[in-house]
Amino acid sequence: MPVAVVTGASRGIGAAIARRLASEGCAVACVARTLADGDSHLDGSLAGTVRQIQEAGGIAHAIAADLSNPDFDPVPVIAQTENELGSIDYLVNNAAAAFYPSYLEMPRKRMEVSFRVNVAAPWLLAQQVIPAMVERGSGSVLNLTSQTAIRPHGPPFRVPDQIKGATAYGGSKAWLERATVGAAAELFGTGVSLNCLSPDTSVITEGSSALVDLSKYPNEPLDAMAESAWALLSGDPAVFTGLIEYSLSFLKRHNLPVRTLDGKQLLEGWQPDDFPPDYLIAP
Repeated sequence: MPVAVVTGASRGIGAAIARRLASEGCAVACVARTLADGDSHLDGSLAGTVRQIQEAGGIAHAIAADLSNPDFDPVPVIAQTENELGSIDYLVNNAAAAFYPSYLEMPRKRMEVSFRVNVAAPWLLAQQVIPAMVERGSGSVLNLTSQTAIRPHGPPFRVPDQIKGATAYGGSKAWLERATVGAAAELFGTGVSLNCLSPDTSVITEGSSALVDLSKYPNEPLDAMAESAWALLSGDPAVFTGLIEYSLSFLKRHNLPVRTLDGKQLLEGWQPDDFPPDYLIAP
């Protein structure tokens, strides 16, 4: 049975990916700060994600960890996963810290948290799991990024409202994208792949809704993100590596069906032929 680690799996995109991987037969270590219902002001918890996976017949294990801690150590997370579930085949770095003050107003503490969660933690976790993957000759790392990593066009600059104030967040995600492609190049031919994945449009989650009103923008379902994540993780590492992909665009280009999070049926209205063309970043 393949083993996956998914960070930020207490809610939102992370929880969706964890459920989708479990539907494909993976045992999933779900990592986040919010262990139990009521531990956060946001809905969702590791206990809830694990419960959903187990009720669907899957295997999951909750690991509480604070990736924003300056002293975050990836070793206990990986060791607990291996002790409970076995050797790790897939790592999904989904956890993110998203703050939207302007560049001049960004507090130092929030800037540092952004880079600890969005850059350092994915790097450290990947360093911890990749050596065993290389020795085994197979494995995959997927880093979740964002449209905000795309360089604003200009001058003159006309920055869309939805990414104003995303300089720290987008900058950290751009750093992660460059590191991912660099690591993929270094590891090419080992059987280990590293890729980045971002939504093409907004994804309404508990976390994003607390930061920005996304209802007035185009939105895509969690299922599309989870489907594209699984496709990249399970794809041929000689072909699917070093990529910076966008969910709907990727699914459209490869004509991949979008399944519900339980993997049992196609998601009505969200198959590649249904995608609105103006939703696609990279058709």
